Amino acid sequence: IAGRRKVREIWIANDIDSADVIDDIRELAADSRVQVVDVARKKIELTARSEAPQGVIAFAAPLPEADFDELLKPRNGVNPFLVALDGVTDPGNLGALLRCCDGAGVTGVILPKHRSVHITPTAAKAAAGAIEHLDIAVVPGLPNAMERMKKARVWTIGLDDDADRTLFEIGDLATDPVCVILGAEGKGVSRLVRERCDMVVAIPMQGQLSSLNVSVAGALATYEILRNRQG
Repeated sequence: IAGRRKVREIWIANDIDSADVIDDIRELAADSRVQVVDVARKKIELTARSEAPQGVIAFAAPLPEADFDELLKPRNGVNPFLVALDGVTDPGNLGALLRCCDGAGVTGVILPKHRSVHITPTAAKAAAGAIEHLDIAVVPGLPNAMERMKKARVWTIGLDDDADRTLFEIGDLATDPVCVILGAEGKGVSRLVRERCDMVVAIPMQGQLSSLNVSVAGALATYEILRNRQG
């Protein structure tokens, strides 16, 4: 649907239950002249590299990688609204976070090349199609990327459980070019990244637990920025 990369072929399990979504897949494939092949479900399960495949698999070209410097520029009158990950290694968390980013209107996602999860079949499945619409850039290292953001006048806001300020204090900063930086569960953002952040905030926790899953934390942070932008 996004049309950002070519789909070569689609397999559909020959025992799959009839459903509107399957009819839609066949119709979209026909419109795009993509071959649809009915195959045994076992063949799909052996080929898919994600858990519990649901009877459909598409073979497509690699995702296009976004240009980092282009993400730092306003687009169609909208200031950059970026999310960067620091040390997040779980593909399911990445996929769930990307789905939230798409919903909140994030204009670009930044992933470090090393010590960070990238787009895998599991991440793609958890993202529920968001990877086809989001601009995702891979950078050699996050601290250096933050220096480039600073030069481009993009504010960097780190989420950290030990911060003195809360997420709800972002305020007008949200309407400027901004990048939210999320660290891995437990460790949080690294020391180098935290030191380079323009602002570090925590999500208020009223119960007995001290932290949230990174994808949930990312959802709260991105929608808080969206709320401030719309307000």
